[in-house]
Amino acid sequence: MRITKVYTRTGDKGTTRLAGGQKIDKDHLRLETYGTVDELNSVVGLARAFLQDLSKKLAERDQLDEILHGIQDRLFDIGGILASPPGKESKEMKSILSTEIDALEALMDDCQKTLKPLKEFILPGGGKVAASLHQARTVCRRAERLCVRLNRDEPVPEEVLRYLNRLSDVFFVLSRWIAQAQNEGETLWRRHK
Repeated sequence: MRITKVYTRTGDKGTTRLAGGQKIDKDHLRLETYGTVDELNSVVGLARAFLQDLSKKLAERDQLDEILHGIQDRLFDIGGILASPPGKESKEMKSILSTEIDALEALMDDCQKTLKPLKEFILPGGGKVAASLHQARTVCRRAERLCVRLNRDEPVPEEVLRYLNRLSDVFFVLSRWIAQAQNEGETLWRRHK
């Protein structure tokens, strides 16, 4: 796809077009849903930018960057799926496979081998990369909730819902994993007395 101009002027009156050309209002739930997936992709990009500040000697740096790059690719695919009206999906569009959800679970299992079991809730933090992954987790949960709402009226592929559900857990585990790799402490939640 070649983009010659960024602006089209077609959205000046509060409408836009889905993939395939169907006109919708800019506050339509479908647009809000894939816009939130786009926001999530931006937060993951921010985490990757923060990764570049870490020492190249930290082996986990390049490993995490590769993982996050793959996640960004898949989020872009999910955005395309959600930007297509039901039944109008492009044949070139890549769908989410159940094996990818299995891979997210395997990634979490692998990362958790080195993490201490949690006995308390932790607060978002643990350095810039870990904190941005916590932010990704919360935006991912919002994207998932919006997909659930959209699915009540218009079908959303089950694998998209499952992928987003697992992905928010992945961000939580990765935030703990990279904080540990950087020797950043986790901040435990303190009960108010």
